[in-house]
Amino acid sequence: MKNPRNVVVLLLDSLNKHEIGAYGAQQFDTPNLDRLAARSVKFTNHHTGSLPCIPARHDILVGAWDFLWKPWGSIELWEEAITVSLRRAGVVTNLITDHPHLFEVGGENYHSDFTAWSYERGHESDAWKTRPDPSWVGAPSFGRGKTHYDASRGWFAGEEDFPGPRTMRAAEQWLLNDAPHHRANDERFMLFVDEFDPHEPFDTPEEWAMRYDDTWDGPHLVWPPYAVDALADGVITTRQAHQIRAQYGAKLSMIDHWLGKVLDALDATNAWDDTAVILCTDHGHYLGDRDVHGRDVWGKPGVPVYKALGDIPMLVSWPDVTPRSCDALTTSTDIHATLADIFSVNVSHRAHGKSLQPLIAQKTNTVRDWLLTGVWGREVQLVTNDWRYTRGPVNENAPLSMWSNRWSTMPIGAFPDFKMPMPDERAVLDKMPGTTIPVIKQPFQAGDLLPFWAYAKQYETILFDRHNDPLETINHVGKPIETGAVELLRVALQQVEAPTEHFVRLGLN
Repeated sequence: MKNPRNVVVLLLDSLNKHEIGAYGAQQFDTPNLDRLAARSVKFTNHHTGSLPCIPARHDILVGAWDFLWKPWGSIELWEEAITVSLRRAGVVTNLITDHPHLFEVGGENYHSDFTAWSYERGHESDAWKTRPDPSWVGAPSFGRGKTHYDASRGWFAGEEDFPGPRTMRAAEQWLLNDAPHHRANDERFMLFVDEFDPHEPFDTPEEWAMRYDDTWDGPHLVWPPYAVDALADGVITTRQAHQIRAQYGAKLSMIDHWLGKVLDALDATNAWDDTAVILCTDHGHYLGDRDVHGRDVWGKPGVPVYKALGDIPMLVSWPDVTPRSCDALTTSTDIHATLADIFSVNVSHRAHGKSLQPLIAQKTNTVRDWLLTGVWGREVQLVTNDWRYTRGPVNENAPLSMWSNRWSTMPIGAFPDFKMPMPDERAVLDKMPGTTIPVIKQPFQAGDLLPFWAYAKQYETILFDRHNDPLETINHVGKPIETGAVELLRVALQQVEAPTEHFVRLGLN
């Protein structure tokens, strides 16, 4: 198998696998995702690791699950992004993105070790404008309140001004103008396109917005609620639910259209001959999907990682490799390991990925037997080919500890005082697995203020049989099958040297 000289990573945020034509969907148009899939190894058993947005990028760029140690945060002192290793090896790296969280507290150093980077402004929480265009009146927020997007949106005069299209156009131009220069100078490169679409707001020009709901009258519902049982509780109506799904589809189809420009550039430069193209996402997005209790779930509320959120797409086009499907179990940290493998660079810190190269070369049918996924402070999920096991706290969600020397978590622009307290007198210095660098370890007990993403109305323990119940509708907790799942979860946590607090709070002592 030919080893690619270069790599293009295309990350589309909140990309639902079950809405892509190549994975069997029919409701929304995704011709360019399908076009890429037709020349790729299509991974059908790929899953999230750390969630949500910034923790997932930590998985990909650093290769280490961090959700057992900390919530949303920066690259730590004891670890390096893959871009550092590539820089040592003389590989040119470029980041093109419209993802605002990469430039906020808790995400601000992920971009810094790229050879170059560019940021297309104005998406979701980007603090880009201090005043709105007076012609823009906004859209229903469903509890969002005033957002940065209210000031940004009116400055998009046409489709080409939206952040997603601008990002894809910038990637197209780099592939047409810069990549050939690096090839001519015998320089290897990695282009990382971190595209925030189809993440909310599901806002598109009217031509796209009406595409899947042409009878809607009034402002489009571009902000999905983050809610469980939204229909039953009257948060939205059935008609509004259809509109929200249609707006997700509009955003998906619009960014798929602009993805076509990137694929055209790869065609025009014969890049497929020397370049691996990896299309991935951080997680899915609930759009009224039913949980095990039959409730409709929207957004990313405090519920377990169900299939709709955690079973994600990945396409890998590789020089001289015949397109096919691959059902091997994989996760986001495996992308990091694959990048290190392609460019033959060493990773100096503790990482959790497995290279995809043996799967792509068909030298093996599997690279891992299990993976872990979850959100810091909530349930821990174990995924195998047989089970998805969600384990929640046995009593109160305590004890917990946060390990970090970059004390930060997701900022919430509308609530500047909603911040996690600084380390207090309980904090000690400890050592993360695989490092000798002292790390601040802050313990939390029941009643302490926790980072934003740790909260949930309830925590659950759920076990799905993935073979016999692929739609994940039957909870097998309490049945004999759970014994093996509990023991494997314990072993998995031991292997990654998870903090001992997890064993206590999850009842795994």
